[in-house]
Amino acid sequence: MDKRQRGIVKIKKSRPIQQIIEDQVNKWKSSLPHKEEKKITVVAISRQAGSGGHILAQQLAQKLSFDFFDQEITQAVAEDAHMRTLMVESLDEKGISAIDDIISAVVEKHHLWGYEYMQHLLRVIATIGKHGNAVILGRGGNFILPREEILRVRAIAPLAVRVKNIAEWLRLSSEQAKEYIQKIELERKDFIKKYFKADINDPENNDLVINLEKLSIETAVEIVKAALKSS
Repeated sequence: MDKRQRGIVKIKKSRPIQQIIEDQVNKWKSSLPHKEEKKITVVAISRQAGSGGHILAQQLAQKLSFDFFDQEITQAVAEDAHMRTLMVESLDEKGISAIDDIISAVVEKHHLWGYEYMQHLLRVIATIGKHGNAVILGRGGNFILPREEILRVRAIAPLAVRVKNIAEWLRLSSEQAKEYIQKIELERKDFIKKYFKADINDPENNDLVINLEKLSIETAVEIVKAALKSS
C-alpha cells in the first residue's frame, strides 16, 4: 500500500485544542434546534497500532463531511471542566436528558461509579454522539454510545505489517517498532478492560472489522460508507 495512504496523519493543531472545541461548540449551537435522526450518523473506530486506522477515520470523516474527534481531543475535553460545560450547553434540554440516560446505562452496565475521569469522558462522547455526523476515534466510543445508534468499526493488520509501518513512520528499528506497538496495544487493552470489562480484540464488539494489509484506504472508506448506508 502506498505510504501516503498509510502514513500517520495528525490533526492539524495550528489552533489550541481549546479553540478547536470552542469553534465546534459554536458550530453546534448555530445548528440548533437539534433534529432527531433515525439513521445512524456516528462511526466509532478503534484500531490496532500501526494498522492505518487513524488515517481511515480521518479520511472517512472528510468523505462524509462529518466532524472528526480523535482520542487526543476527547481526552483533553474530558479533563477540562470548562470545555465539558460548553459542550453540554450546546444541547437542548431533550439532548441533555438523553446524555444522562446514556451515562446511567453505561455506568450501571460496567459498574463505573467512582471513576471520575470516566464520568467526564462519558459526557463528552455522549454529547458528540447526540449531535451526530461524527467519526470518533478511540477512547472506547464503541462501548459508550448505544450500539443501535452507531456503526462500530475496527481497523486491523498483521503484526509484521504494523511493525513495518511504525518503523517507517517513526524511523525506528523493527525491534523498536515492535516494542512501541506492544506498549500502545497494552495500554489500549488495559483501558478497555478496566473501564468496560471487555476485550478490545473481540470481534463481537464491532459491526465491521477491516484488515488493511491489502486494502487501500480509499477502498476501506468506501466499505465503511456502504456499511453506514445500509445500517
